[in-house]
Amino acid sequence: MDTRILNRKPIGHLGPSAVSSSGSEFKDIIGGGESMRDVLDNVKVVGASDISVLILGESGTGKELIAQCIHRISPRNKKPFVAVNCAALPANLIESELFGHEKGAFTGATDKRTGKFEQGNEGTVFLDEIGELPVELQVKLLRVLQEKEVEPIGGRKRKVNVRIIAATSRNLEEEVSMHRFRLDLFYRLNVFPIKLPPLRERKEDIVALANHFVTIYARKENKAITGVADHVIQLMLNYHWPGNIRELENLMARSVLLTNGPIINSLKLPGQSQVVSTVRQGRIKSMIENERDHILSALERCNWKIYGQDGAADLLELNPSTLNSKMKKLGIEKKYSKNGSN
Repeated sequence: MDTRILNRKPIGHLGPSAVSSSGSEFKDIIGGGESMRDVLDNVKVVGASDISVLILGESGTGKELIAQCIHRISPRNKKPFVAVNCAALPANLIESELFGHEKGAFTGATDKRTGKFEQGNEGTVFLDEIGELPVELQVKLLRVLQEKEVEPIGGRKRKVNVRIIAATSRNLEEEVSMHRFRLDLFYRLNVFPIKLPPLRERKEDIVALANHFVTIYARKENKAITGVADHVIQLMLNYHWPGNIRELENLMARSVLLTNGPIINSLKLPGQSQVVSTVRQGRIKSMIENERDHILSALERCNWKIYGQDGAADLLELNPSTLNSKMKKLGIEKKYSKNGSN
């Protein structure tokens, strides 16, 4: 059986044209395809400056890693890198988390809290999923960008010196048109945009990424896995990867756990009821089968929600009626999402 043998040495993730002589700035970036070389060329350009950066890309494409790279090659690299996921914070805690509060400023404020901007003073503050920040707090963020000051809840304004790198998986221009994001803040953040390609557009990096994650999880599980079968790699190259690199990592972690021999010889992709082995099937999937699997994967990812924001139609960039037509044609029966809607 032909296999792709895993490289047990540190994976060479960039070509010489894309890294400095040491390459240490990009040590966490895997893949040397053209699209990522373009991204890292932009990182090198903006890293030496102090302007705001807006990193755009789908969920799971590695936006925080790129932010870390920018910080690492910036003049602020000896100072803190503070990351905040705006989507993960409850709405009633975001202001306190970002700007801090004084003791007794509100019920439950038994101690003084230093906000993320003060924690990151003289360094970099990375605001992930900035599109989730409530409109009323966008004004305070604008003050940080314009006036270089923060105002803790119940406290006085304080000067801070931070570089802001923001990231989002949303279309902020569309959010502005819907009055969910301030236009002036968008202009302040969008000084130097960097767009990360989805994994389906950088297939030349899938093998290196898969090898990297298999090596990591094989070591964690204390397994002597030495390779990935070619037919498994072909399945990965044909897959759409709606969850991008994060989905690939999770899939490799699961595959390592399920593999008992030295080779990963099978793969379970979302939307498939059983582990698939192209060698056993003796054929390559048809385009119709691939389309069906792709739609099933999106439906599973969206909990079978079809309509509205974060629905499968939105994820697939299809009109809902077009998606329903394709589902009918491909024999995909509707299921109801857990919340009872579809």
